[in-house]
Amino acid sequence: MKKAPEGKYAWTVTIGEKGQFVIPKQARELFDIKPGDSILLLGDVEKGIAIPPKSAFEGLMETIFGDKD
Repeated sequence: MKKAPEGKYAWTVTIGEKGQFVIPKQARELFDIKPGDSILLLGDVEKGIAIPPKSAFEGLMETIFGDKD
């Protein structure tokens, strides 16, 4: 089996009856996702679904609403 490039990961998840899935523990730890956190889910019908890191969400909010000052 070919080893993944450094810093690249892949996980599988199962979708429950309510359309929910659990983010794997390794992914939660790697991206510092804690209970109660909000995540941004992006979708593109041709490219698929992406869940960017929290830092991308914070940057997007700053772009939309301006500086934190």
